[in-house]
Amino acid sequence: MLVTDSTLHILDALMDDPDVEEFWVNDLDAIYFAQLGKTKRIEQTLDHNDLSLWIERQLMSTHRRLDLSSPFVDATLPDGSRLHVAIADVVRRGWSINVRKFLRRFNRLESLIQAEELDERMALILEAAVINGFNIVIAGGTGAGKTTLLNALLSKVPDHERILTCEEVCELVVAHNDWVSMQTRMRGLQGNGEIDLRELIRQALRMRPERLIVGEVRGAECLDLLLAFNSGQPGMATVHANSVAEAVLKLCTLPLLAGSNINSDFVVPTVARSVDLIVHVARDNSGIRRITEIGALTGEIKSGQPVCHTLLRWDGAQWMKTAADFPRTRAHEIVDLNLLWRGL
Repeated sequence: MLVTDSTLHILDALMDDPDVEEFWVNDLDAIYFAQLGKTKRIEQTLDHNDLSLWIERQLMSTHRRLDLSSPFVDATLPDGSRLHVAIADVVRRGWSINVRKFLRRFNRLESLIQAEELDERMALILEAAVINGFNIVIAGGTGAGKTTLLNALLSKVPDHERILTCEEVCELVVAHNDWVSMQTRMRGLQGNGEIDLRELIRQALRMRPERLIVGEVRGAECLDLLLAFNSGQPGMATVHANSVAEAVLKLCTLPLLAGSNINSDFVVPTVARSVDLIVHVARDNSGIRRITEIGALTGEIKSGQPVCHTLLRWDGAQWMKTAADFPRTRAHEIVDLNLLWRGL
């Protein structure tokens, strides 16, 4: 990898290196990057003025600002990478910069099989689920590969269907003809003009979506997503969670943030009957990302929570089938995955 004394050259070299997955700057003398799952440090010091110019150059095409009144910025760069910057006085030492790169080589399920993030039988099940309009939620921690897997699943959406994606910052890049990508907007200098995910989802539903995709569900927008799923609108989303069980719990609690008139008596049955599959992805200590669990909701409720059966789980060495039979779900009205599963 090319590294020189110039700040611009150091950061541009990291941007251009296809093996660098992510890089971040904690301070002028603290530069790190992730390469093939391993974290490494560059023992050089950046120039403050050059770093400011580099950030300004990156933001030129994003129409997003970074100043004392708005000390955070989250933006999509022209190549699809995601940039996040925080400045003083929010950041103690002055700078916090993170660039999560979009790796085009992992935009299909076949590429993820080669990277051993899943195996062929899992890919067949997920492909069948996507083609037949299952509502799928992908769960995992930060940097686990949620967006990468979602992007790969979107490659299996039939060509004739219209896709609407809603994200805080555009990260998804869909190889699909009929696709509209929308992202949130920060409030302006006058304190108005903000567009949040809830508004994007509501507007997307007026745009004839055949697949509604929400890049990451963090708050009250979960209610709008579930309402769309429950009305027969096929879609997918991602959520931060450490397991399938925690993802189910989060889907049942996030909608409560929408207001005091929303309660569990409404939310829990909606989750149980509108979400079909939950796929959990994780990154292990060696930096390898893989699907660790696939669960299917049956539509039933026990002890006040939706019933979710685990279909596959990574046991540390291989993927194991954990259910005696593929559970009956709402999606079986569309396609009988029992036959597919038994034939694998």
